[in-house]
Amino acid sequence: MTIPAAPIPFVTLDDPRYGDAVQVAPLIRRVIARNPSKFTYHGTGTYIVGASEPGSEVAVIDPGPTIDSHRNALTAALAGQRVTAILVTHCHSDHSPLAAWLKETTGAPTVAFGPHARSRGWVEDDTPEELDADEKEAKVEESVDFDFTPDVRVADGELAAHGDGWTMLAIHTPGHTSNHTCYLLEDYLLKDQRALFTGDHIMGWSTTVITPPDGDMRDYFASLQRVKDLDPAVLWPTHGAPVTETRPFIDAFVQHRLDREAGVLRAVRDGVTMIPDMVKLLYVGVNEKLYKAAGRSVLAHLIKLIDDGLVAYEGAQPGVTTPYRPL
Repeated sequence: MTIPAAPIPFVTLDDPRYGDAVQVAPLIRRVIARNPSKFTYHGTGTYIVGASEPGSEVAVIDPGPTIDSHRNALTAALAGQRVTAILVTHCHSDHSPLAAWLKETTGAPTVAFGPHARSRGWVEDDTPEELDADEKEAKVEESVDFDFTPDVRVADGELAAHGDGWTMLAIHTPGHTSNHTCYLLEDYLLKDQRALFTGDHIMGWSTTVITPPDGDMRDYFASLQRVKDLDPAVLWPTHGAPVTETRPFIDAFVQHRLDREAGVLRAVRDGVTMIPDMVKLLYVGVNEKLYKAAGRSVLAHLIKLIDDGLVAYEGAQPGVTTPYRPL
């Protein structure tokens, strides 16, 4: 028995053009770090918002990992410009670590919802010792930058940055992480070009892993609706190509997650008690090296189903190695 989920019309990014600051839209340039993986696609896309002329005020979104080639590319791209804000969507190690260097170099403040939350009392039962070599590599890509604490904390809807003719608003989108924040670019001259920089909340090439305890599936559903209500003209993810058909794309994401949740509940009701066995039913055709990550999202669905009163668990807390049963 397999339990499929609705497909998502992912968008292909053919050429990452490593090291180049590519003008991808008015007021938007992108520099992609050479850190490709099964979790980052071609790599981390750092965005530079603002005019490209010398002396222009610009904001940088997700400076990325501490890779020398990426640091050098950003140095070249920002030469002669004034960085006024360093915006971070969340604190995974492929997004925020280079913010410290950029702040030291430019004097610009770092801006985010807050640091990564530390979960007290949670016992991690999916330990690194259980991972094979490829999964350990993936674990590094999703590791947390606990050193990052923003200079400026922004709440949902607050001004995060501004420049000549444009503003950036913070859009709090918890789910992938509790502090995850998207940034909405509003161009005074091109009012139909409202662009939302979505970090890992909505990626153009893949679904997002929701990893409890900081990741929360109920929050993720609510945040998808929050983005849909904004009705941006284009989504610019940190990993992958832009999405221009935003509403149907978000609808497909939601339906995919609803199908996954229904599949998890069906599996539990059919007597499948353990997450690894659920993953085999739910993720047919997916590279087995991604099964551990898939299990984290299944756990997030199960926690939501527990809160909904549809599933119970054995033991002190829900976990990857916890048995589950229907209610």
